[in-house]
This record gives sequence, C-alpha cells and structure tokens, in this order.
Amino acid sequence: MANKLSSEVAHFNSQPHNFRILVLTNLVYAFVLPVIDIFVAAYVMRNSNDPTKVVIYQLTIYTGIPLTFLLNGFLLKHFNIRKLYSIGMMLSAVSMMVMMSLKTLDLTGIGIAGIIMGMSFGFYWSNRDYLALAITNDGNRNYYYGLETFFYTIIAVVIPVVIGWFIESHDGAAAVQRAYSIITGVVLVITILASVVCFRGHFTNPVQRKFVYFKFHPLWYRMLFLALLKGLAQGFLVTAPAMLIMRLLGKEGALGTAQSVGAIIAAITMYVLGRITKPSHRVAVFAGGLILFTMAAVINGILFNGLGVILFMLFLLMAKPLMDLAYFPIQFQVIDVLSKIEKRGEFAYILNHEAGLYVGRFMGAGVFLLLAYGYSVEIALRYAIIIIAVLQLYSIILSKRIIKESQALGAEAPAPADTIDPVEATMHSV
Repeated sequence: MANKLSSEVAHFNSQPHNFRILVLTNLVYAFVLPVIDIFVAAYVMRNSNDPTKVVIYQLTIYTGIPLTFLLNGFLLKHFNIRKLYSIGMMLSAVSMMVMMSLKTLDLTGIGIAGIIMGMSFGFYWSNRDYLALAITNDGNRNYYYGLETFFYTIIAVVIPVVIGWFIESHDGAAAVQRAYSIITGVVLVITILASVVCFRGHFTNPVQRKFVYFKFHPLWYRMLFLALLKGLAQGFLVTAPAMLIMRLLGKEGALGTAQSVGAIIAAITMYVLGRITKPSHRVAVFAGGLILFTMAAVINGILFNGLGVILFMLFLLMAKPLMDLAYFPIQFQVIDVLSKIEKRGEFAYILNHEAGLYVGRFMGAGVFLLLAYGYSVEIALRYAIIIIAVLQLYSIILSKRIIKESQALGAEAPAPADTIDPVEATMHSV
C-alpha cells in the first residue's frame, strides 16, 4: 500500500508545475464548494420555508455567470488571470456576507446576493476552464478530473457533516444565525488562502483575439446542445438536495450526513477511473453517470421520504462526478480541434459554451417553477428531476457522435504554424 501511494505521489509530482498548482488551488477552494452548493440554499430554505425562493436565488446566480464570463473576457486584456481567478473565489464569501446581512429574505435581497454569487462563479469558472484547457492535453485530462473529483468527494465527507452538526449545536434563531455568520467568516479565510496558492502558478492570459462570435462549425452547435442538456440538471439539481432534505428530514445535520454517505467509495472510484480510463472510455463513463442520475431521480419520485432522499444523495454522489469526469474532456477535445480549424482563441468557445449551459439551466429551473406554481411544490420536487433525467439520457447518443466527429476533424486539421501552444504558453508568466 505504501509503495502504491508513493507511486501515485510521484505520478502527481511528475506533472507540470502549473498542473500541480491549479489542482492545489482548486483543492483549497473545494472546502468552500459544499457550503455554497448546499448550506446557502439551506439557509434560504430555513428562513423562508419557500422552495421557489431557493430556485429564484439559483436563477439569479445563473444570470450573473454568463454576464461575468463576458466581462472577464474584456478584463483579461488588462489584468492577469490569477487576479481575476482570485477575485472570483473571494466574491463567494462576499455574497454570503450580503445574504447574512439581510433582515428579511425578500426577493430583492436574494437577487443581489445571487447576482454576486453568479459573478463569483463567472470569474472562477471562466478562468478555471481556460487554465484547465491550457495546462492539460487529451491524454491527461481524465487523470486531471479524476484527481480533482477525488479530492472534492473526500472533502464532501467532512465539510457537510461538520457544518451541519455545528449549525444544529446552536439553539434558537439568533444562535443559528450566528453559526451561519461564523461559517461565512471561515469561507472568507479559505478563499484568501486559495488565492495565495493560485499566485504560485505561472499562468498566462489567453492570447488576445476576438472572443464573441455568433457563427460556428456545425460540431460546435452539437456541443452547445450537449451543454444545454447538462444545464437542465444544473438549473435545479444544485439546490434540489437542500430543498428535499430540509423538507423531508428538516435539519442541517441530516443534510450533512446524507451528503457524506458513500463519499469515500465514490472518491476512490473517481480517482481510479481518472488514472486508468482512456479517451475511448468517455462515452461509457458518461453513460454510467447519466443512468445513475436517472435511477436517483426515479427512486426519489417513488419513495419521496427520508429514505428516498438518502438513496437519492447516494446515487447522485456517484452520478455527478462520473458525468463531469467525461464531459469536460469531451468539451475540451472539441475546443482543441475547432480552435485550430476556425483559427479562434480558446476563450471564445469557453464563453459561448456558457451560453448553452445558461439556456439549459433556465429551462431546468423553469420545469420546477412550472410544476410548483401549476400544481404544487411537492409535485415539483418529486417529478421535475425525473423529467430532466430522462431528457438528459439523449446525451449518451449525442456525446458519442461529438467524439467521433471531433476525432475525424482532428485527424484532418494540423495546428496552424502561427498558433501559440497554450500548454507551452502557461510555462511563462505575463
């Protein structure tokens, strides 16, 4: 066992400096993600007891993300990518501070906090996606995302339990509010630490080219449709666990425990898959995640009780990382190929891809809101996920076609001589 661990550490250390720094930056920031994804939604649910407000909060976040992606493209002309990446991480703490300062959770206050959180995600993900694309290649992307997912899932074992029971250890509304405020302060400290780690990297900005386009190769439109299908789940799934658990189990402690069930097994599985799978395995990995997601949705719809929520979380704990492990390398493979064919900077595709996600997120959230207002919140919580999961199954067929076409185009399109290799570019600072 010791020899195996030493071998894995040596494999990680053999990766380029920027590869390691980006993984470590995201590892530190990973301690914040469960708080953002779960407990902020739980805070809204606890103080409003209105699932529709949670979804509206999520919609404002998703509105801020593409706008900030666009803003980030312009700011990259004037600021180093490390600064913008760090600002994105720290804005998540600012958003939580705004939320905690609200005396009543009205739609205006929720909207402001949501837009700031959306800006946080926009700066974070636009720069993170570019850097991940720049420092990896098609051969090591499975390892990169397997490694990240391993750390994220391990952290998901500890953080939800610790925070959930920390909140429950405080009696009374004032004490619970104080507990959430303490958590917000810790989040701020962690985001600052993640920023310090980020500045150890020698990251360079994307080559400055035009990055807003409205016409693309037909392959990219298929990739956008795949992004739309992915966004369907994101539009509702980020806050669905919190809403289900707060409604059916009722306590943050139960929320934390449910998040941690099976996480160790999931983490090890993701790491192993990242190490041993090849690009040819991506459709199978993607299909596995989508099928598990559908099973989770059906179980939740049939049972719709405490046991159903725990099983839903258990299946989801495996489904989400499996989908991401395959999805991001597929996306980056398409960008690698089309950026050479169309002679455009990679950031143009990262920005446009966010538009596909945005449309899907609104449609996914819209399914929930239509069922909630047209029928009932219970119907929405029970059946919206099933509808979305079934629609997402088409992603299996679509991803297979996208991979086949991108491989064919990649074989036909050599890199232009005047193109700067983004992997080599990241080895030098601006």
